[in-house]
Amino acid sequence: MGRGRTISTHNTNQHIQQGNADIESRHAAALQDNTHYRGIWAGRQIDRDERASLQRVEGLQHGVEREEGIELEYRKVRLERVVLVGIYDTDRQAAEESLRELAALADTAGSTVLDGLIQRRDLPDKKTYLGKGKAQELSQLVHAHDADTVIVDTELAPSQRRELENVVGVKVIDRTALILDIFARHAKSKEGKAQVELAQLEYLLPRLRGWGESMSRQAGGQVAGGAGIGSRGPGETQLELDRRRIRTRMAKLRKDIKKMEPARKTRRAERCRTGIASVVVAGYTNAGKSSLLNRITGAGVLVENALFATLDPTVRHSITPNGREFTIADTVGFVRNLPTQLVEAFRSTLEEVAEADVILHVVDASHADPVGQVRAVHEVFAEIDGALNIPEIIVLSKVDIASEVDIAALRSRYPNTVPVSSVTGEGLDDLMQAIEDALPHPDIRINVIIPYDRGSLVSRIVEEGELQDELEYTSQGTRVHAYVTPRIYAQIDEAWILS
Repeated sequence: MGRGRTISTHNTNQHIQQGNADIESRHAAALQDNTHYRGIWAGRQIDRDERASLQRVEGLQHGVEREEGIELEYRKVRLERVVLVGIYDTDRQAAEESLRELAALADTAGSTVLDGLIQRRDLPDKKTYLGKGKAQELSQLVHAHDADTVIVDTELAPSQRRELENVVGVKVIDRTALILDIFARHAKSKEGKAQVELAQLEYLLPRLRGWGESMSRQAGGQVAGGAGIGSRGPGETQLELDRRRIRTRMAKLRKDIKKMEPARKTRRAERCRTGIASVVVAGYTNAGKSSLLNRITGAGVLVENALFATLDPTVRHSITPNGREFTIADTVGFVRNLPTQLVEAFRSTLEEVAEADVILHVVDASHADPVGQVRAVHEVFAEIDGALNIPEIIVLSKVDIASEVDIAALRSRYPNTVPVSSVTGEGLDDLMQAIEDALPHPDIRINVIIPYDRGSLVSRIVEEGELQDELEYTSQGTRVHAYVTPRIYAQIDEAWILS
């Protein structure tokens, strides 16, 4: 049962849009003033055009879609005109911030957010998520706006979705289905598409339901003649058949994804063999990770003011101010309440974080709740073995449009913080120096004479080690006094070591 009064925000959409209007206008002005950024660092225009061409159009049939003999709780999401719904217990501000994020997700999926509604409750209603009266109010709101979809700011139980759908008379989608739909639209690589499909099927499997005897597909034996052991039961139903097909498909996808792992491991092993340090750019979705990667490396990764614009990791090379080479990888963005299906499906991709030497944790300094975003990202890190033990640099992005007071508060709250702007280039030199300082440094001291026929080893020491003296060329070979990594030291012959 709900307690206290319920709060309806019929103008929630205005709050959602107004909350980001100033930031978007300032960001647009910054981009307008910096044509160099737009031309080089903003990503591949062909990908942006393709994304735009996939926006959904209005005018599709309203109401709940049912297929003959079966209803799929996870159907292809076709969002046009939507109303948002959420509940909260005590923290209304957090609920409104979550609803604003849901609006951004819906916008990324190509929908038009018309209105929003929030109810204060101890617990969601077991039947309709909202209370009975509030569900009726939602129905009136939906029909007043001629909406065709309701999006609920949580993951609904199948029974809750069906009951709420029956009350409002239009399609009801939960937060998880919305995120899965966005991932399905944005995945490009073969592995990314397989991971998304696996997550979709895991979400779908418990949400299949049937329609009584019409679901029967087999009778078996001589049941048509009214005799034989086949008359004892209906046999395999359509529902059971669909579940079996889904499980078979999921098993195949898991095998396919596992087959793709050796290629990634080979690339990682090669980077380890060559001694190249690795940096991973991680953080909340739409925090500015791809823009930062483009600015540092000129990678040309797609940059878009939308959530989950990047799903497929991009790895590029860069060099520190002192000439040390490292790889830097972009990763999928995180979000509050990231569906567990996606965390599991993308675990192989998230391994890039666990294998890194340094994590650049990008935080949108202009966002209304950057602390909450940091907390959400750290929760995902906690699910990746070893990620919390890797050196982390908090990168405060979009400082050109952020408040100086907010930046100062974040810098005092989090140590090892670097404010940057991918638009103006502010702070990038400081960031590169911070990366230089955070990368693991050689710690094994050597004083050796390396034969001239091992010149390649001397080159590696010069590139990856830290020379303490200039190279000295003797009759026996090259004298080297330096600090090196364990990989290089393993190639040093004991006979070369000077006393």
